[in-house]
Order: sequence, then structure tokens, then C-alpha cells
Amino acid sequence: MDIGYNLVMAKVGRPTTYTQELADEMCNQIAMGYSMRKVCEQKKMPAMSTFFKWIREHEEFSKQYARACEERTEAMAEDILDIADDGTNDTKVVTGKGGEEYEVTDNDVIQRSRLRVDTRKWLMSKMKPKKYGDKLDVTSGGEKVVPIMGGSSVSGNDSISEDSKS
Repeated sequence: MDIGYNLVMAKVGRPTTYTQELADEMCNQIAMGYSMRKVCEQKKMPAMSTFFKWIREHEEFSKQYARACEERTEAMAEDILDIADDGTNDTKVVTGKGGEEYEVTDNDVIQRSRLRVDTRKWLMSKMKPKKYGDKLDVTSGGEKVVPIMGGSSVSGNDSISEDSKS
């Protein structure tokens, strides 16, 4: 039955059109320590598939996102300090069989805090290995070091004498 009205449905959903303003907001949140997944979960933000598409199609956005990821590692370093210094829930009060209350260490909370710190440290070591990686090469000037028998090593500019080969 036609009642003479033409209804037009408003388009509702996540943004799909790239704007610099939206790109700035997304990268700002990433630089502050949020994951791309958390940013894209917000209703005002594009879906992750759109985010990846924008990275492929907009070179400046791709560079902006890379800078935001580098800045995020610094935010993670700050998070580590906050987590390590926060002892808020490290203990809990329990009631014994006789009704007496006493404070005990909550090992689950401590283990969770350790996991949070270790995860951030691991991610930071992968995102910025020169700054946060586990190994620091202070002897070879960045050249490849080849281990030789006897516990010594030889860098790319050194040579092994005939005496040391035998």
C-alpha cells in the first residue's frame, strides 16, 4: 500500500571517508598508548579494515601512523612506571575461621601487574629494538661479529691469522 511518502533512511554507521581531522584523532590516541583495535572499537572511528585501507591509500597517513606508533612506546614506558609503583590492590583482607581479619598478599594481582609490565617491555623491545632491546652491542661498532673458538670474536674488519685457525 502506497501512502505517498518517500522515506529516506539516514546512513548510520562508522566513517569510511578519510579526513585529516579523523586521522589526527586516531593517531593521537595511538600515540597516547591505545592499541589500534581499541581506537577502532569506538563508534565514531572507522572499522579496522577501513583503517588498514587508509594506511595503504594515504602515504601521509601511513607516515603519521608510524610516528604515532613510535610515540606509543614512550607512553608504554610511562605505563610501566605507573604499574610498578601502584601497590593499591597488592594485599587483601581475609577473615579466618575464628572470625579474625588479617591482611594477606594478593598474588593474583601481583602476577597480573607483572604480566602487564612484561608485555609492554616485550612490545617495546620489538617496536624500538635499538632503544629497548635486550642486547646492546658496545664492542663492534655495529658490525657483524663472528664468534671463534676460545670465547673470542672477530668483527668484519678483523682477520683471523693462520695461527689462530688451528
